[in-house]
Amino acid sequence: MTTTNPHTTTQATPTAKLSAAGVSIWLDDLSRERLTTGTLQKLIDEKNVVGVTTNPSIFQAAISKGHAYDEQVTELAASGADVEKALFEITTRDVADGCDLFAPVAEATQGVDGRVSIEVDPRKAWDTAATIAEARQLRDKVDRGNVFIKIPATVEGLEAITATIADGISVNVTLIFSLERYRAVINAFLTGLEQAKANGKDLSLIHSVASFFVSRVDTEIDKRLDKIGTEEAKALKGKAGLANARLAYQVYEEVFSSERWQLLADSGARRQRPLWASTGVKDPAYPDTMYVTGLVAPDVVNTMPEKTLDATFDHAHITGDTVTGSYDDANTVLNELEKLGISYQDVVTVLETEGLDKFVASWKDLVDHVQEALEAAAAGTKA
Repeated sequence: MTTTNPHTTTQATPTAKLSAAGVSIWLDDLSRERLTTGTLQKLIDEKNVVGVTTNPSIFQAAISKGHAYDEQVTELAASGADVEKALFEITTRDVADGCDLFAPVAEATQGVDGRVSIEVDPRKAWDTAATIAEARQLRDKVDRGNVFIKIPATVEGLEAITATIADGISVNVTLIFSLERYRAVINAFLTGLEQAKANGKDLSLIHSVASFFVSRVDTEIDKRLDKIGTEEAKALKGKAGLANARLAYQVYEEVFSSERWQLLADSGARRQRPLWASTGVKDPAYPDTMYVTGLVAPDVVNTMPEKTLDATFDHAHITGDTVTGSYDDANTVLNELEKLGISYQDVVTVLETEGLDKFVASWKDLVDHVQEALEAAAAGTKA
């Protein structure tokens, strides 16, 4: 199902063209300040934003600056809330308010867009049962039909994805780097739908995206190419991220045209759309919209940091589908990397470990900051 922003006032801008090409633009950021000042609504109205993703790093940045959360922190401190309770209340309020803001988009797109994601505590990424339990708690607390619960695509997370989908919870599967893991994620999704169907759930109400990370692949592989240092190695810089994502879309096309999928689709199920994550360019030598213009395809999501969104709106050259038909070239890139001794499996393993470590570190920083704020509020002083 291709969707466009129902609030679009012009079709002339690059973001409008991107939407018309089948790419849903989501903002990779959320804060109470964005919600209360109207800046997020402005992005919906003017830049075709139809959803939001969050992660521990985003919440850490939002809560640790400014005073938008002072009043709630003071109330929580007065009620005797501990830091875990406070974090749960703060983050779910922002997400619930975000869901309310995007409700018209969700209604106009039958729940395909208008989504706001909230992630389970990343420290639970290796604990299946704890992930399932928190996914249910977050769903119940936010209590909005357009919320996505984010679950990292660890091996332990696969079973949790199946269980939450089977329970009727819409899931954003995050931190996917490898094609093999992506296939496992889709299988977990399909298995969850099959269980939901057996349990009598309305499959049309269960939505999912699979967040495939892009720029971090280039960051890791480019580092290894620089160490090799040959002209052949230099010629491959900046190509792996797009190649890997394009091959993921090939997997998507293959699995979601299978007989297994068709049986679920006949019962009202909706496809798990690919979501391009980590689309901000890390190397300033590369075009700042390369992970946008190079990944245009029907029925995908591109979640962008605001800097990338602004660059896209300002000067991205949208030429239509840049993914389908590119699979042979994409395979060639990955094969050439292997010939140079760069192990795809090692790269994706390192990236998954680093990604989770970063989220855990951000969560710990967030815990520390909120703990200090609670103590300061309890003492009657500003943090």
